[in-house]
Amino acid sequence: MQKMAIPALNAAGLSSPTHPLEPLPKVPARRVSILRNKASWAWAGRSLWAWPFPLAVLALWQLSAVWGWVPEQVLPPPAAVFKVFGELLASGELWDHLRISMVRVFAGFGIGLSLGLLLGGAMGLSPTFRDYVFPLFKAFSQVPVIGWLPLLILVVGIDEALKFLLIAKAALVPVAINTCQGIQNVPNRLVEVARVYGFTRWQMLRKVVFPAATAPIWNGVRYGLTHAWLALVVVELLASSEGIGFLIVYGRQLFQLDVVLAAVLAVDIVGFVIDKLLAVSEAWLLRWRKPGL
Repeated sequence: MQKMAIPALNAAGLSSPTHPLEPLPKVPARRVSILRNKASWAWAGRSLWAWPFPLAVLALWQLSAVWGWVPEQVLPPPAAVFKVFGELLASGELWDHLRISMVRVFAGFGIGLSLGLLLGGAMGLSPTFRDYVFPLFKAFSQVPVIGWLPLLILVVGIDEALKFLLIAKAALVPVAINTCQGIQNVPNRLVEVARVYGFTRWQMLRKVVFPAATAPIWNGVRYGLTHAWLALVVVELLASSEGIGFLIVYGRQLFQLDVVLAAVLAVDIVGFVIDKLLAVSEAWLLRWRKPGL
């Protein structure tokens, strides 16, 4: 009598196939090259479309200065603003204010990031915790950063602690919300497969939940750092004697609007660079993902 073949069991207790799986067909190299070229052209097209509006604004600004639509005391010409910007860089004054502001924003963002990851992770992993905490957190998040300023001045004064707390609050909300939603939106099929393979809770978190939630969590980090940078400028405008926000206030008090616009230009450049660095970091961090996943 012919005996039936008994499939071998692997470490997880699952039967292994008796025949090797056929390899998946490879995508032709020509097709891959075409897809990459299309993606490159699409990216170039999107980049070009981003330039017309700012160039039009700059041209309108220059025309208003040449034709005298707005007095130079109210709106200095672009050349004057760029000249002051270069002078502030050369003297080191702008670098000093930016250094102070960057220390503040990264200190406050670090606090907000840590608390946001912990709070968002707890709400995403525990429905009971989320039911108790989320209503209060939602009410807390609806109050803008500037709304907490009078209360915190009474509690902690007007020193650096005030700035750190307000910046941390600005970063905490998007980080916590995106972390919670990212964990909640992990596909159930991935969790079920992990359970079939006998993953422990820690293995499931480390190998399934956190990798699947990386993209939304990183989006929260990007939004959190952007909000932290904007909150820093607002806080320094209202309660600071140094920093890039103070430089804007200083120029306004002396009615040196070229200094004000030069400081605003510095704020824009730093914010743009931060966002681009985070975008590059996201692409590197998620390089393991295949398109469409």
